[in-house]
Amino acid sequence: MLLALHKPYGVLSQFTPEPGSRWRTLADFGLPPAAYALGRLDADSEGLLLLSDEPGLNSRLLEPRQAHRREYWAQVEGVPRAESLARLARGGLALGREQTLPCRAWRLDPAPALPPRDPPIRFRKNVPDCWLALELVEGKNRQVRRMTAAVGHPTLRLLRVRIGQFALGDLPAGQWRELTAAERAAVFA
Repeated sequence: MLLALHKPYGVLSQFTPEPGSRWRTLADFGLPPAAYALGRLDADSEGLLLLSDEPGLNSRLLEPRQAHRREYWAQVEGVPRAESLARLARGGLALGREQTLPCRAWRLDPAPALPPRDPPIRFRKNVPDCWLALELVEGKNRQVRRMTAAVGHPTLRLLRVRIGQFALGDLPAGQWRELTAAERAAVFA
């Protein structure tokens, strides 16, 4: 089985709560008991999270050498210039002792029409924001947030919208469904 969940803000990508954590867990969504998350989204990130009961899918989806593409939309502070987008795409950004691989990065213009986040993102009257799309083949800890901060544009809101060729589409936040055979093939395309 392969499931798609639109993970809302404030939910850990695990079924067991962390001691003292304020975040909800996947146990709150009525998922099948054998399902486990393929990869992670931080509690403060939203969007497409795949779950399965099939061993081996994790490495097939998440190993950078498999070059399995994932698309994220990031609402960032400020409006990045072309040079900043080129730095993101070129790769080699230092994230601690790790460096990023090349990716695709572009501005989303117009901005995507998304429902507001609860709680809302921070709003600063004198600082504009914009939406970027980043397509990565790796998933280091908080990578998109760290990449946008490294080029001077901190992430305010982050959504994963696509894995492989399977897009989140109009699946509402907090809802999940099992993928069809064609959708499953799109994930691994």
